[in-house]
Amino acid sequence: MICEVFDIHRSSYKYWSKRSRQLSPEQIDLNGQIKAAFEESNGSAGARTIADIVTARGTNLSRYRANRLMKKLELVSSQTPVHKYKKSSQEHIAIPNKLDRQFDVSKPNQVWCGDVTYIWTGRRWAYLAVVLDLFARKPIGWAMSLSPDSALTSQALSMAFESRGKPKGLMFHSDQGSHYASRRFRQQLWRYQITQSMSRRGNCWDNAPMERFFRSLKTEWVPALGYRSFTEAKYAVTDYLVGYYSQTRPHRHNRGLSPNTAEQLYWAGY
Repeated sequence: MICEVFDIHRSSYKYWSKRSRQLSPEQIDLNGQIKAAFEESNGSAGARTIADIVTARGTNLSRYRANRLMKKLELVSSQTPVHKYKKSSQEHIAIPNKLDRQFDVSKPNQVWCGDVTYIWTGRRWAYLAVVLDLFARKPIGWAMSLSPDSALTSQALSMAFESRGKPKGLMFHSDQGSHYASRRFRQQLWRYQITQSMSRRGNCWDNAPMERFFRSLKTEWVPALGYRSFTEAKYAVTDYLVGYYSQTRPHRHNRGLSPNTAEQLYWAGY
């Protein structure tokens, strides 16, 4: 009678009622991989990211199945809502916007971009400067300080320049912050023979890869109330830059590959 009321075949009901209630070893293993990827992302990865990570490790998983399983496992990703930004067209008086939003580059060490953000460290704000290689969106230089000055950005640039083997023919792009427009920083670029480019004032879209990177850092890794100390913040941020973001986290720009894997394939000729 119930099957007739809900227009369900009796054979379908019998098959459903006699189904195995125990999870298969394969399903248990897949659930474990999903939980491991979610914990590795510090509880930030969504279904698309989880699917990419698990698939890259040898188990095929679609984003839709990942979404269903995450709901069953009660794994919820934290994502921020869309934010509306102001737009402007005023360039720096001495440094034009030479990059002009051409963010897709053909090889590593062609265009780098940089920016500075702030992180709470118990009693005061600390400032983080990062240099990103646009080819694979890989962080290649960074520095943390209690002062957002040109010494901070210069330290991050020096780390990037040394770690990448002092490349030639580079362009460095940033916003119009005083730490990038200062004489000290511009002289450092001149010594390294790097061409400088700057966003238009108040236009975050001109440096969108850096804005997106810091958004990922804040939503995926940094606790809502910040860190308890400067040392704790420095270790946690380094773990994100060197570990999860560069080695594991899939990036849509890299067709679902991590920055390290994308660069390795380029150097291998693939």
